[in-house]
Amino acid sequence: MRLLRSTDLALRVLMRLAVISETSPTTREVAESMDVPYTHAAKVVAELQHMGLLLARRGRGGGLALTEAGRTASVGVVVRAFEGDGEVVECEGETPCPLRAGCRLRGALRRAQEAFYASLDPVTIADMVAAPTGPLLLDISRAPAPS
Repeated sequence: MRLLRSTDLALRVLMRLAVISETSPTTREVAESMDVPYTHAAKVVAELQHMGLLLARRGRGGGLALTEAGRTASVGVVVRAFEGDGEVVECEGETPCPLRAGCRLRGALRRAQEAFYASLDPVTIADMVAAPTGPLLLDISRAPAPS
């Protein structure tokens, strides 16, 4: 299974915000630090804000901040929200699979997908930034010193 770029970015944004407390980076700064297009980061930030996992404040003194719900959010819940409930394989598409009436693969893949999500459900964003990850995130989150 491969995660969508937006899912990966959502998790990385939450993890980054979980380790920085002294500043509130803007969406543009987050996009630049993660080397992703601003528009992509803005969509992900908007969805995370809609989910109640982060706050986005505009204007002077604004920026992004993780909410308590964001800190304790289940990684499985975040992944489900971004990945959606779609099937792993397309059986009913434009050209339906001729085996769909008696195939066991679809059910097996659905169970595997649910097992994947279930394994992520007990893991929180706070768990993801525990040492050694948190200190590493802090190091790469700091702005480089002017030369």
